[in-house]
Amino acid sequence: MALGGGWQDSDFKAVRARDGTLSQTVVVLEDDADILRLVQFHLEAAGFAVRTYMAMGQIVADAERQPPALFLLDIMVPGGDGLDLCRRLRKNAALSTVPIIFLTARAAENDRVMGLELGADDYITKPFATRELVARVKAVLRRFERPTAPSLVKFDAVEIDANAMQLRVNGELVTTTATEFRLLDYLARHPGRVFSRDQLLDAVWGDARFVTPRSVDVYVRRIREKIEEDAEAPRYLKTMRGAGYRFELPKEAKAG
Repeated sequence: MALGGGWQDSDFKAVRARDGTLSQTVVVLEDDADILRLVQFHLEAAGFAVRTYMAMGQIVADAERQPPALFLLDIMVPGGDGLDLCRRLRKNAALSTVPIIFLTARAAENDRVMGLELGADDYITKPFATRELVARVKAVLRRFERPTAPSLVKFDAVEIDANAMQLRVNGELVTTTATEFRLLDYLARHPGRVFSRDQLLDAVWGDARFVTPRSVDVYVRRIREKIEEDAEAPRYLKTMRGAGYRFELPKEAKAG
């Protein structure tokens, strides 16, 4: 497989780490060949399988055929940009929950905010340390590990299935990003408790450095739009003025 080229059916094969387990696949979009080789080398050395692209081209089609564990996207690339690709991925039902990290030279605050608004899970600026890059890839993937025990929360017309990472409202599957789902799931499993923004950042985002306390508000708004009949007058996800947020479940709600 040539660096950054198109992928054929024969390229989509299981890759095993040194301990014999299946490797998690990271899709990397980067138009600088030297940086792409550097990233690929260090991710593979850490045990990941890597699919590389130097332009947007077939990324979505390839990912639909074999979804990766994570997307690592540059923003400024030929044929479009990583922000537009992130937008497309978040609207794709088959790929919407796959974590996305931006790796880019665009370090302005408004670029970071735009990445967050589009559903990015981390944002790394160039130049970067390869050890930190690998650590943050691992941290994001840990954040979205699924529970081994059955875990389902039901209330009214809402069903949160942590094993499948699926949200259903009125029986219909509702698309969420991985971060939206994790925040909703965390709040719904701690009903009645008030969480500050900083506490939610620690619990859901961990050490993602580009996320600020106010970023939580963005995700809360998105969650309300998906589970509340009236997002402006929420029944479940309440704002506690001056304190943070509290999730209120009906008495007949079930968790299992």
